[in-house]
Amino acid sequence: MKTSGLLIACSFLISGCTGMPQFPEQEKNPKFWNDWAQQTLKDSLEQDFSNKKAKNLILFLGDGMGVPTVTAARILKGQLSGQNGEETQLEMDKFPFVSLAKTYNTNAQVPDSAGTATAYLCGVKANEGTVGVSAAAVRSQCNTTKGNEVTSILKWAKDAKKSVGIVTTTRVNHATPSAAYAHCVDRDWYSDNEMPDEALRSGCKDIARQLFENIPYINVIMGGGRKFMYPKNMSDVEYPDMIKHSGTRKDKRNLVEEWKNKMKDEKAHYVWNKEQLKSLNPKDVDYLLGLFEPSDMPYDLDRNSNTDPSLTEMVEVAIKILQNNPNGFYLLVEGGRIDHGHHEGKAKQALHEAVEMDRAIGLAGRLTSIHDTLSVVTADHSHVFSFGGYTHRGNTIFGLAPKTSDVDHKSYTSILYGNGPGYKLVKGERENASVTKYEEKNYQAQAAVPLSAETHGGEDVAVFAKGPMAHLLHGVQEQNYIPHVMAYAACIGQNKNHCMLKDGAVGLTPMFSSIATVLTVTRLLC
Repeated sequence: MKTSGLLIACSFLISGCTGMPQFPEQEKNPKFWNDWAQQTLKDSLEQDFSNKKAKNLILFLGDGMGVPTVTAARILKGQLSGQNGEETQLEMDKFPFVSLAKTYNTNAQVPDSAGTATAYLCGVKANEGTVGVSAAAVRSQCNTTKGNEVTSILKWAKDAKKSVGIVTTTRVNHATPSAAYAHCVDRDWYSDNEMPDEALRSGCKDIARQLFENIPYINVIMGGGRKFMYPKNMSDVEYPDMIKHSGTRKDKRNLVEEWKNKMKDEKAHYVWNKEQLKSLNPKDVDYLLGLFEPSDMPYDLDRNSNTDPSLTEMVEVAIKILQNNPNGFYLLVEGGRIDHGHHEGKAKQALHEAVEMDRAIGLAGRLTSIHDTLSVVTADHSHVFSFGGYTHRGNTIFGLAPKTSDVDHKSYTSILYGNGPGYKLVKGERENASVTKYEEKNYQAQAAVPLSAETHGGEDVAVFAKGPMAHLLHGVQEQNYIPHVMAYAACIGQNKNHCMLKDGAVGLTPMFSSIATVLTVTRLLC
């Protein structure tokens, strides 16, 4: 594959001077495609359907990473390395098993990130805007919380004496990570400052507080969200002169100091910048709290590489710490700002976030073994993001379509949104994309319908899987199926009865054994 990649890159450079659509010379030969397909077939026939127990579980969640985003990120990754892009493989593309997940919430055809997080972390579908509670709970109604709490696979793993971790590029109390530990009827209750008085009087807890109280001793927590942990108006350590980054808590609690005091007798560390993170020896750390920004972490294109770690750098430290536990680990990794880039109509930001998450996936694969680690990559939902326009092979993913519109005779970019802030009129007509700075990182791609923020999409999302029991993620399934498979593979949660272990293999329950026997007999009789 390395050789073919070099040939593709060279062909790209040669054909670029001809004015013709750019594709490698070797692709004109049917043998190239036949050999490639035959090698893929051979690899598929040799694929191991592992029934061994998974010691470790890793879930990579690309927030808003629908299939069009995956494809566009693939092209971008290739183009960043000098290739055409279309033929490139993402790390997730290399996973042997791929399925689709239906993303709807119980009360929403097009979902939000809270209800979906409850599905793929807690195993039950839920209402939009709620985390860690069943569909019997109603958004923003505190009195519907009690009795409707549901637990997550992170807790199931902790109860099984595994180490557990959360790494995100958003705030650590945002929708996706919060479903791993919180039970809250409103995803926006980041601290008590964002909660209505009635909810506080009724005894509901904000999400930041639940992070430290619901599941004691989460081993690794990394992301943004510092200001929600500190007393209201307390200056931020990194931005002391910026009021918007000051603490928000009305109860005057300092949750970081409380955590440090509770963990003083443990091998625990709190860090708030990259230098502190890099100074740690993971072998000497059992617990890590890393809060690198007051709110969400910056886009990777905007990140100060001296002060803020990348997602890949956080994942590396997290895995090395979690590997200290001989019982294994569960790790949730969120590429959360893919979603934010799309909402803002900033496709370049969104796609670079997706490429960065793919780097983290590759690193995780190098640090773990496919023989004892089940890795899953998926999204919570899609976006109304697309790219088209009959672009030529190798066209920059952020570039213009090759022809102007045959209606208004103006240029347009290949990337477009169904709605969002990119809707613009100039003298009552659609803006001509050719006169815009469409390759800048904050360019807002044109949208069909004007909205201050672009919306989610409702189509199914891809689920990529490798490792023990990965073949169980197949076909088209409900999104809440995902944690059930992961738990089954690791023999945690409610999936323990089948775990008659022998040489690392996972035994079958009597029910499954009976079914297998019936199928075998039937096959013989036929």
